[in-house]
Formats: sequence, C-alpha cells, structure tokens
Amino acid sequence: MKGLLGKIKKAWRLLGEYGVKEFGCRLKEHFRKKEIPYEKWRRNHIPASEELERQRREQLAWKERPLISLAVSVRHMPEVFVRKMVESVQKQTYTNWQMCIADGSGDEGIQKLVEECQRCGCNIRYCKTEKNTSMVENANAALHLAEGAWIGLLDAGDLLEEHALYETAKMICRNSLTDIIYTDEDRLSSGGTYTDPGFKPDFSPDLLRSNNYIMHFFVFRKALLENTGGFLTEYEGAQDYDFILRCTENARKICHIPQILYHWRTHEASTSENPKSKLYAFEAGRRAIEAHLRRQGVEGIVSMRQGEELGFYDVRYPVQGQPLVSILIPNKDQSELLDACIQSIERSTYPYVEIIIIENNSVDSKTFEYYETLEKRRYPVSVITWSGNFNYSAINNFGVSHARGDYLVLLNNDIEIISPDWLEQMLGNCQRPEVGIAGARLYYPDDTIQHAGIVLGMGEGIMSGGVAGSVFVGMHRSRDGYLHKAALQLNYSAVTAACLMVQRSIYEEVGGLEEELAVAFNDVDFCLKVRKAGYLVVYDPHVEAYHYESKSRGAEDTPEKIRRFQGEVDYMKEKWGTLLSDDPYYNRNLSLRSGYKLRTRNRHKQ
Repeated sequence: MKGLLGKIKKAWRLLGEYGVKEFGCRLKEHFRKKEIPYEKWRRNHIPASEELERQRREQLAWKERPLISLAVSVRHMPEVFVRKMVESVQKQTYTNWQMCIADGSGDEGIQKLVEECQRCGCNIRYCKTEKNTSMVENANAALHLAEGAWIGLLDAGDLLEEHALYETAKMICRNSLTDIIYTDEDRLSSGGTYTDPGFKPDFSPDLLRSNNYIMHFFVFRKALLENTGGFLTEYEGAQDYDFILRCTENARKICHIPQILYHWRTHEASTSENPKSKLYAFEAGRRAIEAHLRRQGVEGIVSMRQGEELGFYDVRYPVQGQPLVSILIPNKDQSELLDACIQSIERSTYPYVEIIIIENNSVDSKTFEYYETLEKRRYPVSVITWSGNFNYSAINNFGVSHARGDYLVLLNNDIEIISPDWLEQMLGNCQRPEVGIAGARLYYPDDTIQHAGIVLGMGEGIMSGGVAGSVFVGMHRSRDGYLHKAALQLNYSAVTAACLMVQRSIYEEVGGLEEELAVAFNDVDFCLKVRKAGYLVVYDPHVEAYHYESKSRGAEDTPEKIRRFQGEVDYMKEKWGTLLSDDPYYNRNLSLRSGYKLRTRNRHKQ
C-alpha cells in the first residue's frame, strides 16, 4: 500500500509539472518500457548453484587473486539495508575481498553489524566519522581504508550478485593494461522488485559526456586514485560522476562486463526515484563535464536537459575557424526532391559551403532545366557528371575528387534538413581530433524515426542480411527510446551516409567508400574503416532531417538484385567477421532482431 501511495504521489507531481497531454505521452512511454519482461529474463540469467560452486573452486587455483577493496560510505541508510549489502558481499564466489566502511550515520547498529561480521572472520576495515560529515568527506574516508590494488565503489544499501567479484577478478587477470572495469546494473525497488535494467555499451566517451551511464559497479586500479585524487567537494552530489570522468581520462584500458552484477536500491527520497529532490547534484554534474572538457583541452558548452531528463546533458563544440564544407549530392532525375533538399541547405546558418551535385544518368528534361537555375542560389552549386552505371561508392568518390572543402558531407537527394545549425553541430564534432564521422537523426515524413544510429548484426532478411541495421526505426520522434539513447549524443559503430560528415583527410586516409559495395553497406564499411583507423563515430541527435525514403522501399526481389545484395552481404561478413555479431557499442544482452529489446535467445541463433 505504501508503494502504491508513493506512485500516486509521483504521478500527481508529474501531472502538475507536464500537463495532461505531455503527462499522457510520458505515461504511454512508461508502459512501453514494461514491454521488456525483465523479471523473467533475470530469473533465467542467474547462475545455477552448480556454476557458483564451480567458481568458488576455480578461483582458489588462480595464479593471481587480486585483493579488491569495496569502499562503502554509510550516512542515511537504514541498518537493515546495510546488512543486506554486507550479506551480498559475504556470498561472493570470489573470496579475496575487503570491505572498507566509513560510517557517518550516527547509528550504533552499523558498528555492531561490523563487529559481528569481523568476529565471523570477514575482512572489514571500519572507521567512524562525524554525523554531519559531507558525502564527499565520508566517501574519501572509505577510500583511505582501502588496501587492495583494486577498489570498487559500493553504495551502502545496494547489492552485488554472487558472482560479481568473480567476473571482475577474471577480467582483471585477463589483461594487464586494464585500469577500469564497469558492469551492467538494474534497480531494486523498495518493494523488492528488480526493474529498469541498464544494459550498457563498451566505453563510449560521448555517451559519458551526455550521462553518467557507467555508474555501478565501478572498479578501478588503486594507482588511478593516487594519480587523480579522490572525490572533490566542489562536485558534491555528482562526486562519482566527476571521479569517473577523471579516472577515464587517465586509464590505459577500460573494460565492460555485459552482465547485470549490481542492484541499485531506490526509495522515495533517492535521486533515481525523485530526480528533483537533488537538483544541485545535476548542476554539479554539468560542472563536472565542463571541468573534464577543460582538462582535455576541449572547448565545449554544456547544458542540462530538462524535465524528467535530469542527469542528461548536451555538449556543443563551437566551430574553430571558417573551414569550407563540401556537400556532395548524387542525383538522378527527381528534381523536385533535389530542390527541396537544396532549399533546406540554404536555410543553414553556416556560410562557408559549396554544393556539388553528381549527375548520374538522368533522363527527365526537367532535371537538366533545373540544373540551369542553380547558378543564382545562396551557396555556389556545381554539377558534375558521372556517366557510369549506378555505384553509390564510386559516385561519391568521384564527387570528392572535385570537392574543395576540408570537410565533406555525404547527402542523399531525398533529405530535407530541419536543423538550421546542422553544419555547426557536425563541424564541432568532426573538428575534435578523436572523431572521424558525425551522423544525424533522420525521420520519415510521418515523423517516425528512420535512423538514430546503426548497430552491427542488427536485423535479418532482404534489407539487412544480418550485417547491420538502424535502431529505433518507426518510433515517433517525440520519444527518446531506451535510456534516452535516441536523444543523446553518443558513439556507434556506424551511421548512415544519407547524411554524414567526415574530414576530408580522414576520407582519403581510409581510401574513401568501397566501390565493391555498389548499393548496400558501403556506409557501414566506411564507418568501420574509420573506426579501425582509430577514430570515433558520433551520432548527433541535434542534426535532424526528413528522409523521404519510403518505409516499404526496397523490394529488391529481382534475381539480379538479390545476387548483388547477397554478394555485398558476403563481402561484409568475410571482411569484418565476428565484429558484426558483437558490436562494442551495443550490449550483447539486447536483441539483434529489434533494437534495444531484451535478447531472449542465444545470439548465434538470431
């Protein structure tokens, strides 16, 4: 009953905040989330008792068994929850651990609990701090107790799965360069229900600047603490976010364990349950990102997203200088679509642009009449002629050879830009030395999503062949999707070349688009070549456009088209191999049939 009253109060608060219409949209979004049958999935993925016993035996025979110190700051957590946290550590199948508890609760029961555990032989270090000690001071006191070469951050009321430290230690032993390890997590409600699974990608720098997605369970080499210092008082409320950012800046290798090994307890007063209870914490998070950018020597403007998106941030990177941007548009007939595309480009706020139309075997006289009108447009427009058969890769490579810009935009002729500052957004990203490609958020004419990033291995059948596919396809543009990912700047393995920017030097460095891929997957292959060269691919949701590609397009059912498509599928699978079934920017627990839904079968069966 108490849990129900809490939900009613929260719903009433949100109704007053958003109004009836917006509240209705968000309520619908809430129930869509529940389509993920997480409770059943979780039960099916808990290791069996036989597996846990095997882990207990196996870890005793390891040549290396690093000591992992769990730093726990206790302040305002009931003793019953602290006890459950301790019990979850005591059950670990990996036994070389140490708990380091800094107790600022003022509750005598916490000290008695620690003494009870110590009498049972548990390796627990304990210190008592003043009751009015700040979050940061108390957390640092726990860090100072740590003796292990590795430290894990564990909140006082949260729980670890029994095999959490086993999986962590196994990862530590696997690679000597590893400095940071993090895991997937979920939330444990006050009623004891496990909800809201957080299935994370491997390290995504842009996602981390958009949201502290790493959170729990965060384990790091103690040497990082010595190099970076502990938690800082100026970021109280987001001290963990700031600390994680500083650690990632100094880490050699960051590893992710794609298993839910941590349960984050929520209650009515917690930030996760009631974000507006600690608005100062979100402002501290914004300042932490700003400080991170300064340390990296990056100019960036950080703003908080509003509404229920507290804890999520936008980073804008101002354009440096006045580089010329060459926009390359392959075209065959369809002069009306092309005109709409060019008109939308002319509404751009960035002035240093040239447009190159690559004419490819048009037959409609209106098309050539239209070309004649392009001399008097806002931006200089040139028309060059590709007389060969249609080959998307070859056509764009030909266009690049005629371009003067230091930055290239590959743009389909059926794109209509709706973000006037789109070029500034893309340029700001592409001028970052670590970034190779910036992609866009594209909509069908009915305002549903056509592209919000590409996942390797996604989909099956004639349109994807299991090579790659877009996520959030068909979702209304008003929705943000799983963990807001459709609305956040983050990294993917690939984005569509229907609207894509790349620095010219990088385009040339990787050899441009692969001409063996005449129609399909040339953009995916190009992105993977750029990634292999060491650059990031950035999905920027603030670059928005309509893509007038029919949802039912692509009845590639003639024998010739099917042979061509299958040849391109085979090319991709031979060239990129297992990467296509294990995308580092997509969690392996999520489905490859439909984006950001739970995987219900083994991936090799998908």
